[in-house]
Amino acid sequence: MKIKQKMKELRGKKALLLTAGIIIVCVFLIIGGKYLMDHWTYSGYKVVTETVQEDTISTNYIEFGDNILKYGGDEVSLLSRQGEILWNEPQTIDNPMVDICGEYCVVYGKNGTTMSVFNMSGKKGSIQTGMPVLKAKVAGQGVVAAVLEDGETTWINLYDVDGEEIVTGKTRVDSPGYPVDLAISDNGLLLCVSYLKVENNKPASYVAFYNFGNTGQNQMDNMVSGYTYAGTLVPDVEYLGNSRAVAFRDDGFEIYQGKQIPEEVKTVKVEDEILAVCSDDSYIGIVCRETGKSSDYRMDIYNSRGELECSTGVDMAFDHMAISKDQILLYNNNEFAVYTTKGVCRYQGAIKEGNLQSFFKVARNRYMAVLDGGVETIKLK
Repeated sequence: MKIKQKMKELRGKKALLLTAGIIIVCVFLIIGGKYLMDHWTYSGYKVVTETVQEDTISTNYIEFGDNILKYGGDEVSLLSRQGEILWNEPQTIDNPMVDICGEYCVVYGKNGTTMSVFNMSGKKGSIQTGMPVLKAKVAGQGVVAAVLEDGETTWINLYDVDGEEIVTGKTRVDSPGYPVDLAISDNGLLLCVSYLKVENNKPASYVAFYNFGNTGQNQMDNMVSGYTYAGTLVPDVEYLGNSRAVAFRDDGFEIYQGKQIPEEVKTVKVEDEILAVCSDDSYIGIVCRETGKSSDYRMDIYNSRGELECSTGVDMAFDHMAISKDQILLYNNNEFAVYTTKGVCRYQGAIKEGNLQSFFKVARNRYMAVLDGGVETIKLK
């Protein structure tokens, strides 16, 4: 009986060890598989679909959720990733510009006086400003913030999706400065504006935050916080969701945090010359010029808290940089490169035919390339 009991215990231990071994092997396979997927690279591409189009020079394409927004010329259209037209709105726009947040976008002509608001189902409203629009940003529910020009005076106005003016504010060069860029939080509650001004006879930037909820009601012009950067230009500000914003300086960037009163929480200094920046709700990308290194350029990728995730060398000269579905895309007229947010170059190579005008990811290893002669869907291989 004792022998049988010991044999039973040994079989139990053996089964337990076997199960543990299988689990360990599975864990290593999962980790190894993820590592391989994260570091997988491609050596070429093939054209999956091709559409000949004569008006790509006057037409622009941009990612809009899981679809593609086509604008410019005499229409605004929403296309599926497969190229199917989901809706089409006639609209003639000179110098077309666009901003997107979630399921809403605003399309306007720079220096024009009309802005149109769209969502995934089509046109939702039209805004008549009466003054030339220099720049506009849209929130996730369709509220639009715009910088308007009126001689030596500029206005920063907010409009609802129906075109009603809900906030208006005058700015002058002497106070608080000339508005260079603006960003609105996803919920439309907070507005960030970068101003260029003169302080002590020297150029300076002033980044101001406005709160249009209860917190800002008792503040002059709804301004709840502001930060001055002497001798520095802040050409670009972006909201990363509802409570975090980034201000790109000519020598680095600032991170601000706060759902009601944004505060400066992180300063990142960049010693080398900054050539391009990009951001989304999760990542911030910066490309700098390298000197005396093996690569001509360096790309630094940070998380939204301003913590450096990775740095990698870049050997390709480029005109455009964008984050597209957790990948960073660099491209010029003749060549493109695809990087992961871990800094791995998945692919770099030349366009086989035509001049590349726009480029973005549409699926796992598929991309849409807008060329001067049409639109191609390509698959890396």
